[in-house]
Amino acid sequence: TRGCRFCNVKTDLAPPPPDVDEPFEAAAAVASWDVDYVVLTSVDRDDLDDGGAGHFAKTVRLLKELKPGILVECLVSDFAGAAAPAETLAACGLDVYSHNLETVERLQPYVRDRRAGYAQSLTSLRRAKAAAALAAPAPILTKSSLMLGLGETRDEIRRAMSDLRDNGVDVVTFGQYLRPTERHLSVVEYVRPEVFDELRDEAVREFGFEYCASGPMVRSSYKAGEFYLQHLLEKRREVAVAFE
Repeated sequence: TRGCRFCNVKTDLAPPPPDVDEPFEAAAAVASWDVDYVVLTSVDRDDLDDGGAGHFAKTVRLLKELKPGILVECLVSDFAGAAAPAETLAACGLDVYSHNLETVERLQPYVRDRRAGYAQSLTSLRRAKAAAALAAPAPILTKSSLMLGLGETRDEIRRAMSDLRDNGVDVVTFGQYLRPTERHLSVVEYVRPEVFDELRDEAVREFGFEYCASGPMVRSSYKAGEFYLQHLLEKRREVAVAFE
């Protein structure tokens, strides 16, 4: 239901209702695969009262019942700033709650749909972490991603990292923005690979992120990151069990 200027997914102001069988079908399909980490995502659904959070949560719970050992990451919208959907999803048993900041604060109005916002995204991530701490059986990670090459400055990227950490975000990824069609935002800069390397080092060493995937072809659901996150989550589970 949104029209961000970097995204090539078509916008529909009145999409059909979600398929009530989808949580069952998606959970059954994933459970049949030989995978131990999966990322669930969707389009924005501002037309739904809960933004689709209940649909996500049901899918996660069913998947965990069918395959208890699987690690589940949900890459979701900001739920239009509503607290209840973010809290519902964060407490459903997922392992990684992911929502993308997309770009630095100054560029938000030019890059994202007007219904999105820098502060709104940070608040959503903070609420999710707090809700999970109260309800989740094991610690979760929160995660966000930024596209680079849209005209942001290095200082603005550092400010975004600081703001993410101030809101409890554990993992950040950086990737190069690539223009999907001529109708979308132009690429301002192709960021050098060594700059991505420097940002990865800064994120972990200076800002204290648990992990950072950073490179021209990195995307928010990055397989190398998922391998690391799997190890990190399993380690946290072991610590949680040891203290019980």
